[in-house]
Amino acid sequence: MQEINLTPYKENRKTLFLAQEYERLFSQYKETQAMAKDPSMGELATLELAELSKQLAEVKKQMDEIVASEKQEEEFPNNLILEVRAGAGGEEAALFAAQLALLYQRYAEMQGWTMQMVDESRTDIGGYKEVVFEIHGRDSYRRLRFETGVHRIQRVPETEKSGRIHTSTASVAILPLRKLKKFEINPADLEIEFSRAGGKGGQNVNKVETAVRLTHKPSGLTVRSTSERSQNANREHAFEILQAKLQVIKEEEDAKKFSSERKSQIGTADRSEKIRTYNWLQDRVTDHRIKESWHNIEHIFAGNIDPILDAVEKAGNSPKAPESAPVA
Repeated sequence: MQEINLTPYKENRKTLFLAQEYERLFSQYKETQAMAKDPSMGELATLELAELSKQLAEVKKQMDEIVASEKQEEEFPNNLILEVRAGAGGEEAALFAAQLALLYQRYAEMQGWTMQMVDESRTDIGGYKEVVFEIHGRDSYRRLRFETGVHRIQRVPETEKSGRIHTSTASVAILPLRKLKKFEINPADLEIEFSRAGGKGGQNVNKVETAVRLTHKPSGLTVRSTSERSQNANREHAFEILQAKLQVIKEEEDAKKFSSERKSQIGTADRSEKIRTYNWLQDRVTDHRIKESWHNIEHIFAGNIDPILDAVEKAGNSPKAPESAPVA
């Protein structure tokens, strides 16, 4: 039985107790080894050494499982930010953005996830210029991570009298909220503004300046949080989202630097890439990255997107994922 380096386990609060137990058992193991040299104690010591070896192996296994679980959660956290923004197409694009947001809300409900609105900007007829949600739930990021990109819809709007088909777009961004990995932000690089949240939420939300807007001056990124009832809570919320955005930007930049070594063309999709088309007239949804289509579009917009997510995830995890196909 060789001595192991316990420092990493002692630095982790989840494995600290087990590391201390391993240390105690190993000390006992060494003492028993010394006893085994005494002929009168040899047989008894040998039996005890075998039992201590089993206990040490079990404790080591538990520590390694905890560390592996943390690595898994770091790669695929159970918390994320979902952003949906209207793109080209005016009011029709805003209505499509609202429809996409509702699709993800319905899917989250099916999965038993919690989904909280962080901020929204609506149009006069009920569409979304932009909406931001925070999602908490097991496997939420793993399931939705490939949804980032431009989604487009082709349909005849209700307001279109001539029956002309309109093409509108909305962009989706999935930002993982990682506990262990945080992008360091210099406080001097931040500009903070406070305002009234407006909209629903009661007198406190409307009369007190609880809404927070953070601007990261070096990147120009802005984040707004209006969902909480206190200024401090919204500031923390906005800061957390800003960290996630900056981390994703850094990861995207790193991925581009090493693009030739990427295993998957799907895994680091550019946000400007058109990934999916919802063709209402043909009752068809097509993911252009994997060149697959699904029918029954109303069923899909009701939140039944598991077949699409499964297919894209399978392609994204493949050693040689197919390259993005041009959008027709």
